[in-house]
Amino acid sequence: MPKAIVITEQPASASVPVGYSLTMRCRATACTSLQYQWFYQCQSACCQIMGATEPDLLITAMETRLYICRINDLHKNVTFSNWVRVEVHQHIAKGLLPELWQGEPVVVLNPTAPEVKVGKPLQLQCAALGVPAPHYQWYHNGTPMKHQKKKLLINSAKLSDSGTYLCCAANGQGEHWTDALEIHVGTCLADPFFATDKVALLVGNNHYWNHPHLMAPITDVFELSLLLKRLGFRVVSLLDLNKAEMLIAVNQFLQLLGKGVYAVFYYAGHGYEHSGRNYMVPIDAPQPYAPENCISVQRILQKMQQRRTALNLILLDTCRKWYNPQCALSQVQPLEPWGNTVYGYATSEDAEAYEVQDGEFSSGIFMKYLKKHILQEKKVTHVLEDVLEDIGRDPLVTGKQVMEIKHTLKEARALTDPVCTTGPTAELWGHSHELLKETLTFPCGIQVELRFQVVFSNVMHVSAKLQAPPPHVTEIRLLLCRPAEVRELAMLTDCQSDRVVSLLVSLYEQEELDCVLRLCGLQKIQTDVLLQLDLHYTQLGTKQRACESLQKILQKSLLAKLFSQKSSANPSCMAGQKAATTMCPKDAPAVNAAHEGPSSLRAEPRHSWQCSNQSNICSEPEENDESDLSSLCSALQRAGPGQDCP
Repeated sequence: MPKAIVITEQPASASVPVGYSLTMRCRATACTSLQYQWFYQCQSACCQIMGATEPDLLITAMETRLYICRINDLHKNVTFSNWVRVEVHQHIAKGLLPELWQGEPVVVLNPTAPEVKVGKPLQLQCAALGVPAPHYQWYHNGTPMKHQKKKLLINSAKLSDSGTYLCCAANGQGEHWTDALEIHVGTCLADPFFATDKVALLVGNNHYWNHPHLMAPITDVFELSLLLKRLGFRVVSLLDLNKAEMLIAVNQFLQLLGKGVYAVFYYAGHGYEHSGRNYMVPIDAPQPYAPENCISVQRILQKMQQRRTALNLILLDTCRKWYNPQCALSQVQPLEPWGNTVYGYATSEDAEAYEVQDGEFSSGIFMKYLKKHILQEKKVTHVLEDVLEDIGRDPLVTGKQVMEIKHTLKEARALTDPVCTTGPTAELWGHSHELLKETLTFPCGIQVELRFQVVFSNVMHVSAKLQAPPPHVTEIRLLLCRPAEVRELAMLTDCQSDRVVSLLVSLYEQEELDCVLRLCGLQKIQTDVLLQLDLHYTQLGTKQRACESLQKILQKSLLAKLFSQKSSANPSCMAGQKAATTMCPKDAPAVNAAHEGPSSLRAEPRHSWQCSNQSNICSEPEENDESDLSSLCSALQRAGPGQDCP
């Protein structure tokens, strides 16, 4: 069997002035001679560069473009390099670039910002030349920030965001710092309405032990969390909680509320209403269930009011039917007339809530229209009225579902009101969807990048990406092993992995990964987790199959602190590393393939659900603002027979 084509040197992105002559390099090895062909992005197509059939491509950079190299051998095997971006800066001040420039970073755009108010966006930007293209690191008052792109965006500025900002651009040739910028975040006391803080708790129960499984709450909780973050809310989003876990999460949520706070509580899952009382059904509720097996919404709202909040928004995306009138009601005191409460019911009394199913995407009817209007700068009750009107015009649920609004809101408060923080906030609450990365090196020299992505506050996506391998190994396979600490959890928790992957693809620029692992029910993990990554490869010299393992300690999830009095002092992600090498059979285990499900378009009650499928996407370099590369992939597939999209 002919040896596969192995790329030993990938082309590198660059940031250069207009007219700069640049050489891009691509190198590969195989058992036969190789042929190279370079392409570049032209509008929505992929154009072949005539005569560019050598491993080196010399260009004169005139405009920002994407480039890729195709490599063929004599056995009709084909592979592609990574996409690389050559960013061209049109207007560079004379004398800014050193006379004998060797590709070291040179800052061409220093950050500037107008006056910033509390609760309003703070956006800074810098740019630098460099070959290869530089990486960026932002600093606030001398402390490194998590933002590592040219653009720094803080959706809702706080008083604590005042201070000195600067950015460092670095590559293998050196580093260069921007000028320091002083930012003063002003108060928002002049605004008619503002919040002292914005806090949200979102719960989606999908995988029930004794009742029909649901699908749409996964998508609904995910999308609402992103929208609320844009509005400046600190959000915790949770999937599949039992009664004890729901009570703990609600209790922690209540502790953050206080005078002037805007509080949002959203629940999607099984539920019911009995004589005006609403109940949420935990995943461990028996069949049949009674009020004592469920969570009273009115009881939660009563405690929210006791915290003297400025706005309480309760969004219930559940059915409101009750089948057991013999059960007694829970005892709840009437609400105080504070005039700060808004109820948004997905459906009317004694009716069901429906979802839209189209095979690939499933969303509740309520969320379908709520996400359309929730970012509007208007009184929150007026936003919900727009949602009600849209649902009323939807032919899929005509005569089946009509939203209902109840409120005592006496002031024109909006979810878009600014945050004016008068004191310290509990930074523990709320997880961002940031991507944490760490590079591991096996004894054989192969490097693998581990990535940890928080999809929901209690669901983590762990993936591994193989870096450029050394020339003495081939037939490389990676496998992430499910940690022993979470194997039993996998039997109790269903994070519906295909749905989670689809949500990741919808939000993040994804590239082909070598293996993935999803950790669900993180609130149940009370100890550190030992993560093992197995590497299977063939040594070219001996043709012998080998296996090496690396073990990493994944520290207890930051979320788990919400569910335990014992908390780690260090919230960092990884610590410790062990390596081992053994001889393995010829064939290593394969990575699971993507699942594809049926396709339809209809409205179904929340107790009837349909599986989703996962769509493939193409990747492109970070911060690419050009058009989607899906058409380029199609063009490359047409460029020759039997070629795969890179």
